[in-house]
Amino acid sequence: MQPFFSNLKMNSSRCIPFSLVSSLLTIIVCSAALLGGVDARPSSASRVEPGRPGPIRPVRPRPIVSISPLIPKQLFDKLFLHKDDAACPANNFYSYESFIKAAKCFPSFGSTGNLTTRKREIAAFLAQISHETTGGWATAPDGPYSWGLCFKEEVSPGSDYCDSSNTQWPCVPGKSYKGRGPIQLSWNYNYGPAGRALGFDGLNNPELVSNNSIIAFRTALWFWTTPQSPKPSCHDVMVGTYVPTQADVAANRTAGYGLVTNIINGGLECGIPNDARVNDRIGYFKRYAQLFQVDTGPNLDCQYQKSFA
Repeated sequence: MQPFFSNLKMNSSRCIPFSLVSSLLTIIVCSAALLGGVDARPSSASRVEPGRPGPIRPVRPRPIVSISPLIPKQLFDKLFLHKDDAACPANNFYSYESFIKAAKCFPSFGSTGNLTTRKREIAAFLAQISHETTGGWATAPDGPYSWGLCFKEEVSPGSDYCDSSNTQWPCVPGKSYKGRGPIQLSWNYNYGPAGRALGFDGLNNPELVSNNSIIAFRTALWFWTTPQSPKPSCHDVMVGTYVPTQADVAANRTAGYGLVTNIINGGLECGIPNDARVNDRIGYFKRYAQLFQVDTGPNLDCQYQKSFA
């Protein structure tokens, strides 16, 4: 079994730098989530309008809502029938509990829009990470789309994925920034900002992404919810808040699952008729959408889209 690895080949200039404040907020929300947590965003009732004197009312924390009612463990196990098989190198790594805990760090994930939109986003996310970590093949037991989350790191990488020209996120000698985790996070310019946003040292300790299942899922959700200009976030596309620019319109980058594929690996997979990798992503999504009892929505492929490269 061999996985498809896209390695998120994103230009380093497209990585949005995280401010210290935003990074700390993410860390605080993640820490709170693990403790039973709160969403630290203020409610409208706690805001103080500028120019109006008076006592500052305390922030009213909102409970972080778990996505577990939308994807109970029984459904998770149906989606990933073989992830814990002995044949899968990542067996017993990607647990349901780790996924749910990681998702609490990203309150907008699976909680934006109506019920169908919320379920569809979760299905789309899980389908994309399934392709990235697939162990399936055409005649696999239960079909090729039942073998997601089979791998936790890239097999036989061709390089250390070090962009030495990137001085903002310099490579550490001896470290490999190969694909790891559900989204196969790759390159120093992705490990660096992901680590800073999530509270670990991605440059000095990239191995955490394949050694800690909660961190692994967090990096995938970080990538999913983070826009990297000129790319929108996958989250914005799937929940309907993506607003195409003139360049997007000219490139036929229409909203839908195909645009998410373009965001992840469009430079290698989009603009190509009947690409096998794109078809694999779609196959997973169709199966998962059926299990979630939602439609997939339009524009599943990206064969007529230009990539962001």
